[in-house]
Amino acid sequence: MDNSRKRLNEILHQLAEIDYVHPADIPNIDLYMDQVLTFLDQELGTVREATEDKAMTKTMINNYTKNQLMPPPEKKKYSREHMLNLIFIYYFKNFLGLKDIKSILDPINDKYYGDSEGLSFFDIYSDMVGYERKVAKEVTKDIIKKYNISREAFADQDEESKDVLQDFTFICLLSFDVFVKKMMIEQYISNRREDEEKADNSSKEKPKEK
Repeated sequence: MDNSRKRLNEILHQLAEIDYVHPADIPNIDLYMDQVLTFLDQELGTVREATEDKAMTKTMINNYTKNQLMPPPEKKKYSREHMLNLIFIYYFKNFLGLKDIKSILDPINDKYYGDSEGLSFFDIYSDMVGYERKVAKEVTKDIIKKYNISREAFADQDEESKDVLQDFTFICLLSFDVFVKKMMIEQYISNRREDEEKADNSSKEKPKEK
């Protein structure tokens, strides 16, 4: 087995071990900041980069509250809905800015944060985990497909050059995929924001009934 194939297999093995925070493991009691940090660090440990010390810090969480990505804690305690917000923020912050994350979470918090009849924030998170599990295999297949395409590139080069160029091609294919999806998310959020602003302006312009 060549080194590049070995590297791919190692990465795919790591991906297979990545697990989301299980809904049943999220405490349904209010937690203090230290307890929140401990929980996030333990539960998100499998998806953190090796160079990252903590999943989140006190400063980061305070900053998310300051920027209104989630409601403030009550009496310095964080609810289960706070934990759900922080888990979503953890994943989103790797490729989106705080403004876009706020745009994503605002409608969910407005309608489903705290006590609500019918669908809850916790139900939404549980469904999201289920959906992600369904597409996990497809993601793996797509990675393998891109790898195989990269192995066809620069076939006329000498072995040393070919290895470097094919690895570069593989990284570029993955990067382009990330770039396109990130751009799509940002554009989708921007379009939705514009539609909401138009609807808001339209309602303000309607003449009042006498």
